[in-house]
Amino acid sequence: MLVAGAVLMGVSATASAQRMSNSSGSNIGRVESDGRVYNSSGSNMGRIESNGRIYNSSGSYVGRVENDGRMYNSSGSYMGRVESSGRIYNSSGSFIGEARGVDTKKAAVLFFFKLI
Repeated sequence: MLVAGAVLMGVSATASAQRMSNSSGSNIGRVESDGRVYNSSGSNMGRIESNGRIYNSSGSYVGRVENDGRMYNSSGSYMGRVESSGRIYNSSGSFIGEARGVDTKKAAVLFFFKLI
């Protein structure tokens, strides 16, 4: 589970992926341009489709990310949001971190996999 104070600061874009790191510079994962999502050790966690639907690595639907950064699990329960400013909030509205300079949907899907 995510703890308060989690901050995504670093972003490095390559031709195929956007890598994200925490405030201490540790890699937390990446989202490939085709939507595949990997954790910091390189394991495939799943994928996000262009419509925001999220699937785990087995291909099962697990949730969605709306265009405004709101995240929902497969049952439709609200899980949190990543604002365009990069501020991240959990489902109860508490500030839990920042994702400055990171694509909102990509930051949201990484946090989604951390929360489930």
